[in-house]
Amino acid sequence: MARYMPTPQTLRRPNPILLCPACTAAPASASFATTASPTRQGRENLGLSKRSSPLNTLYHSNPLRMAAVTPSGTRAWSTGVVRSSLIEPDGGELMDLMIPPDERAARRVEAAALPVVRIRMVDLEWVHVLAEGWASPLRGFMREDQYLQSLHFNSIRMEDGSMVNMSLPIVLAIDDYAKEAIGVSPHVALVGPNGEYVAILRSIEVYKHNKEERIARTWGTTAPGLPYVEEVIRPSGNWLIGGDLQVLEPIKYNDGLDHYRLSPRELRKEFDSRQADAVFAFQLRNPVHNGHALLMNDTRKRLLGMGYKNPILLLHPLGGFTKADDVPLYVRMEQHSKVLEDGVLDPMTTIVAIFPSPMHYAGPTEVQWHAKARINAGANFYIVGRDPAGMGHPTETRDLYDPDHGKKVLSMAPGLEKLNILPFRVAAYDTTHKKMAFFDPSRAEEFLFISGTKMRAYARDGENPPDGFMCPGGWQVLVNYYKRLQAEEAGEHPTTVSV
Repeated sequence: MARYMPTPQTLRRPNPILLCPACTAAPASASFATTASPTRQGRENLGLSKRSSPLNTLYHSNPLRMAAVTPSGTRAWSTGVVRSSLIEPDGGELMDLMIPPDERAARRVEAAALPVVRIRMVDLEWVHVLAEGWASPLRGFMREDQYLQSLHFNSIRMEDGSMVNMSLPIVLAIDDYAKEAIGVSPHVALVGPNGEYVAILRSIEVYKHNKEERIARTWGTTAPGLPYVEEVIRPSGNWLIGGDLQVLEPIKYNDGLDHYRLSPRELRKEFDSRQADAVFAFQLRNPVHNGHALLMNDTRKRLLGMGYKNPILLLHPLGGFTKADDVPLYVRMEQHSKVLEDGVLDPMTTIVAIFPSPMHYAGPTEVQWHAKARINAGANFYIVGRDPAGMGHPTETRDLYDPDHGKKVLSMAPGLEKLNILPFRVAAYDTTHKKMAFFDPSRAEEFLFISGTKMRAYARDGENPPDGFMCPGGWQVLVNYYKRLQAEEAGEHPTTVSV
C-alpha cells in the first residue's frame, strides 16, 4: 500500500477550546472532524452568541443566509424569467465530480482494491474544490499538459480553441515510495487524513514535480518564508499525479460550518430563488471592517445606478488553508454574523458562504483564481481592492507585490473577459470625519491606513481601533478570540467579554 504521509506542519489542527460547535448532524462517511465540538453552554462560555433560527427552512441552520424579498413590482428581466446563469461556467458546463449515490457502494469496493495515495488536509481541500466545480472545466488534478499551461500561461486552451483562466496549478504531489507502489496501475484510491476513502483518481499520469520552477512562477520569488510554500510545497513529494477524479461522498469537515459551504450549483440555485439580475462577489480572508463594507455597499449603489433592480452580494470568505497568524475561519464567520446583525451589511441582499479553496498569498497570480472560481458560482461582477491575495515580503520590510497590480491584471487576464471587474480606490480611516472612506490624495495626511496585521495587533493587545473602523459587535468577537488564545498560551482558564 502506498502511503503519502503528511508532515506535522501541514496538519495544523484547531485547538479544542477555539472550536465552533456543529450545527447539523455529521454524516456517517466522508467526514473530516478534527475534534469534538463544545456544547451550547460551552459556546456561551466562549463568548459566542446563541444561534438564531433560520427565517426560511430552505436555508437549514445557516443564520447568515436570510430570506430576501424582491421589491414589490420589480422584476430583474422584462420577461419575468430570472436565471442565475447570468454568466456561463468556464467550458460551458459546471463540473460535478461526485459519484452518484447508487454507485457509491460499488466504487468503494473498487477503491479498496486499488493502490492507495494518502492525502493531507490541504489536498482534501483541493479535492473539495474540484469535486464541486469551482475549477471547471478541470475534471481532476492536473495532468502535465494542463499543469504547464497553468504554470506558464495562467490559462488552459479548450478543444474548441477557446481559453479559460487557470492561474494556479491544482496538483497532487506524491513521493518516491508512493510512485513505486502505484506501479503500472491506471487508477489509484485517495485516502484522507483520518483514513477514509475519499475518491478514485482514474487514468492517472505521473510526472516530475519541479518545486523551484513552480514556486518561482507562482509567487515571482523563491524567498524563504512563503506560508503555502513552506507548509505545503517544500515538504511534498517530487512527483505530481494527475487524472480524472471521482469523489465518493460530499466533503464534510464537521466543524460546525458545513452548512455555510455552498457549492457553485447551490449558489446558482439560490441566486435564482432570489431573482438576482446581478451577482457581485467579494472575497476576503480577514474580518469585515467598515472599509470592506464601504466597497460592498458602494458596489450595490453603482449597480442600481446602472439599472439593475436586484443585485445580490456574495460575501465569500476563504475557508481553506491560511497562514498561522490569520484569524481562524470560525471566528471570522462569527464576526461576519455580527456585521449583519449590526446592519453594516443588509442581510436581505447578502449571501454569506464559505469558499473552500486554500490560500496561496500569491498576489496578482492568485487573484485570477479567486475571480475565475466565482464565475463558476454564477457571479458576473467581482470587487477587487488594494493588494488582493497579497502579503508582506517574507524577508524584507515591504509588500511582496505592487498593491495596484492585482486589479490591473484582472482587467486584462485571458479567460476573464466575460467577468465584470469592479476596481476600487483604497479605503482608509478618515481621521477628520471619523469613519472609513475612500482615500483622497489631496488630503492624504488626514487618512490612517489600518492593515490586517495592524487590526489583529489592536485586538491582540486589547486596544480599540478608531471609532467607525468596525462595528462594536464584530470587534468584540475578535477581542474575545485573542483573550482566549492568550489565556490558553499562558495555561490559564480562558475568560471572555460578553458581546
